[in-house]
Amino acid sequence: MTQKFLSALLLSTLGLGSAAAQNSTKSPAAAYSAAGKKARVFATVAGTDKRLAAGEELTFQPVGQPLETQVCVFVDPGHSFQTMLGIGGALTDASAETFAKLPKPQQQEFLKAYYSPSAGIGYTLGRTSIHSSDFSSGSYTYVDDKDEALKTFSVKHDEQFRIPFIKQVMAAAGGKLTLFVSPWSPPGWMKTNGDMLHGGKLLPQYRQAWADYYVKFIKTYEQLGIPIWGLTVQNEPMATQKWESCVFTGEDERDFIKGYLGPTLAKGGLGSKKLIAWDHNRDLLFQRASTVLDDPAAAKYVWGIGYHWYETWTGSAMLFDNERRVHETYPDKNLIFTEGCKEKFDLTKVDDWALGEKYGNSMIGDFNAGTVGWTDWNVLLDETGGPNHVGNFCFAPVIADTKTGKLLYTNAYYYIGHFSKFIRPGARRIAATANRDALQTTAFRNPDGSVAVVVMNQTDKPQDFQLWMVGQGAKTTAAAHSIMTMMVN
Repeated sequence: MTQKFLSALLLSTLGLGSAAAQNSTKSPAAAYSAAGKKARVFATVAGTDKRLAAGEELTFQPVGQPLETQVCVFVDPGHSFQTMLGIGGALTDASAETFAKLPKPQQQEFLKAYYSPSAGIGYTLGRTSIHSSDFSSGSYTYVDDKDEALKTFSVKHDEQFRIPFIKQVMAAAGGKLTLFVSPWSPPGWMKTNGDMLHGGKLLPQYRQAWADYYVKFIKTYEQLGIPIWGLTVQNEPMATQKWESCVFTGEDERDFIKGYLGPTLAKGGLGSKKLIAWDHNRDLLFQRASTVLDDPAAAKYVWGIGYHWYETWTGSAMLFDNERRVHETYPDKNLIFTEGCKEKFDLTKVDDWALGEKYGNSMIGDFNAGTVGWTDWNVLLDETGGPNHVGNFCFAPVIADTKTGKLLYTNAYYYIGHFSKFIRPGARRIAATANRDALQTTAFRNPDGSVAVVVMNQTDKPQDFQLWMVGQGAKTTAAAHSIMTMMVN
């Protein structure tokens, strides 16, 4: 992506903020009128050079009752649902190390591409790890072996790459980033297998020391100028991996939250930090949510339930209904997508159009199911899909060729941008639906009153349709294998 192209993305900055999910609110449809309004179309289209490209301006006209033969996307701003927290990606060791290898001009290009709301795609949400993950050059912790009192606690390792990287990201995002943190494993000496890798479980005698570790990390990062908004209990707690991992059953997590982590955060003055349970795939989402949240002593500490997509990669198996069941059953809690990426990196497939469509499909389905925040995995990886200390190489929306210093933007970057650039923190999701399954859609009303309608067409054929808003219509076309955002101002 060139500097000229970045500067050509001309949508003005919209309001920033953060908010939790809310119950649906309904107001008379007449409270919103599209009469006389216009919608500017931004599109990304397969087989063309259109990438978040500003296109036609639509004018709404009175249309009344549509015919059944007409293809329509219906949007009603008079009915609103959850509030957008933000959209972003993970600031891993791998991303920080790769960023450090780039020439200064490409570093600035990267920061602007992701974090500028006008010249880039306006990321506002981030995630980072509590010590190492697989996307680190090696395993490490912040304390010496058997230091249960955590007297040796130090984040000196992170001061080389990760902390400077996060600070530059924060500055590029306007000085504010909603950042949450996740552990992949306790130190090996706290676990049943004596190893940070290969699963194992937290030993009962170290539950308090491990809870203290979260507090030490958050306070240390904040003392270094990096505010922490929230935390998850454990990354992928039902996975035994060859990299950093630790198994928590639902009962384990529930009891650790109510007996140790929740009270320790409160005692340490961190009770306002947003605690997220599960942080694993959609398939067991309801079971984990019910196990933790049906216990009032645990639920009182939990802000929401986080989830990934790795066991639910394709088609109807994405299990959006599992999210809906959680949202319906626990409407006072929040849903947040905490991680997702395409695994098994292959440099020859970075232009595969299905990559972006995976993101579009997931984001539309997740938001329509009640999700308030969406966090991609690594924001940046190198030409190998790493670094990764166990060879678990993956795709990222932006790939850096560290040999040439060039940045490669996959179509996933643009697909994500159709949401993050136009749907700002504080936006409320509004009613939106299509009357043909060729089109997928979601819509939000931003704090400044503008309405963002996202429409995706994964089919091989273009689809003419009418954007219908409270008796007013505007005709347009969704190109084959495209995503479009229509901004109604």
